[in-house]
Amino acid sequence: QVQLVESGGGLVQPGGSLRLSCAASGSIFSIYTMGWYRQAPGKQRELVAVIRGISNTNYADSVKGRFTISRDNAKNTLYLQMNSLNSEDTAVYFCHLESILGEYWGQGTQVTVSS
Repeated sequence: QVQLVESGGGLVQPGGSLRLSCAASGSIFSIYTMGWYRQAPGKQRELVAVIRGISNTNYADSVKGRFTISRDNAKNTLYLQMNSLNSEDTAVYFCHLESILGEYWGQGTQVTVSS
C-alpha cells in the first residue's frame, strides 16, 4: 500500500504563490507517474500537472507558465509550485500516484484564492 499526505494549502490573495507538498510512504517502487489534480465546487476533478521520472512533465493549459511540478526522490515528495494564482485556481488539490501496484490518492488540501 501507498500513503499520500498533502500539505501547503491555504488562503492566498490573487497574484500570490503557494507550494504544495505530497509526502509518499509505503510500498513506493515502480512508479509510473505522480501528479496533481484539483476539484472545484460543483466541478469534476481535473488534471493539473503530471510528472514521469524526474523531468517529463505535462500541464493543463490553464496552469502552463504559472505552475511547476517537481519531485524529490530522496524525500519521496512531490511538489507543486503555484504562482500568479487567481480565483479560478480555488479548489481542493489532490496528489495522485500510479505504480505497478495501482493508483493512490491523497486526502486533498484546500487552496482558496481570494482578496
